[in-house]
Amino acid sequence: MVDALGVAVIGFGWMGRVHTQAYARLPHHYPRLPLRPRLITVAEEVPGRAAEAAERFGFASATRDWREVAADPRVRAVSVTAPNFLHREIGVAMAEAGKHLWIEKPVGLTAGDARAVADAVATAGVQGAVGFNYRNAPAVESARELIASGEIGTVTHVRIRLFSDYAAHPDGALTWRYERERGGSGVLGDLASHGADLARFLLGDIAALTADTAIFVPERARPSGATAGHALASGGEPGPVENEDYVSCLLRFASGARGVLEACRVSVGEQNNYGFEVHGTRGAVSWDFRRMNELRVSRGTTYQDQPVSTVYVGPGAGEFAAFQPGAANAMGYDDLKVIEAYRFVRSIAEGTPYGTTLADAVHSATVLDAMAESAESGRWVSL
Repeated sequence: MVDALGVAVIGFGWMGRVHTQAYARLPHHYPRLPLRPRLITVAEEVPGRAAEAAERFGFASATRDWREVAADPRVRAVSVTAPNFLHREIGVAMAEAGKHLWIEKPVGLTAGDARAVADAVATAGVQGAVGFNYRNAPAVESARELIASGEIGTVTHVRIRLFSDYAAHPDGALTWRYERERGGSGVLGDLASHGADLARFLLGDIAALTADTAIFVPERARPSGATAGHALASGGEPGPVENEDYVSCLLRFASGARGVLEACRVSVGEQNNYGFEVHGTRGAVSWDFRRMNELRVSRGTTYQDQPVSTVYVGPGAGEFAAFQPGAANAMGYDDLKVIEAYRFVRSIAEGTPYGTTLADAVHSATVLDAMAESAESGRWVSL
């Protein structure tokens, strides 16, 4: 027997749509899941946007006030895809109202914000999930297993990169993303948060780091109206960009391995160039998000001139079998959010956490705070 799970989405930009579609696809990919999401309400303060979303995607109701979601007894689970500065207030309120919580990273502006939401979720006894979607790629989960098995020997070093051009245009609108008060950090919270999560997911805890940041597009035009995504706004009143476009970071892991994490939101010529290369004493494994279903693997006893093979992941890797019948059939970004939704709903059904949790959000945010501290002080920071 399948029970209905009333869900709400708060914030309906691109990510709100992605969450909504992920809920809708769950019965197709996971027909045995004992809970089936039912779209109850969508909350968005931009006039008309919530009503439009309700009509298009089939929500039973729409509101401009997210507080109505907390008071709605039909809603048992909530997706929070609103701007960063609202994450703490909304996340805590939803947990205190007894709602299970799927919230996008970086869960607020600081590690303190993430910890407040995590504490509220723990106190309320509800389930919590966080939008670290890249770790859900079956190839990434396979890489983690390969590393843990010792097939590439003892890990010596890793390079994690997250390069994008979404903010490269000089006419990109000066939205909340570029303001300290509402966006907090810049590329740290947006992209490096994923890098910090991947680093820990693959190699374990980070012990210390040193970082450098920079702003390469120091001024942008203020938008004249509501925006979504990364809209352009030429001709508006100019204002300063207050948070970083770029970060580079050296990492020391508790295991003794070393790492480099680099992220940039203004990399002209780079479209979602995300990935990692992990090297060990007997081999290496690497992954590129743009070739999401492949791994490059070197293993053996040759050491010098050791060949590298391309491995196409298949039904035995992670959640691949829920989407495709055989290796080398492509999965995409939205599929990763379906996996995330599945693990969130499964957590609710079974009362046991699956996938990313608020504890993972706290770990990532702690690393981001350390990066910001190091960039300001010019020193190594221990975690």
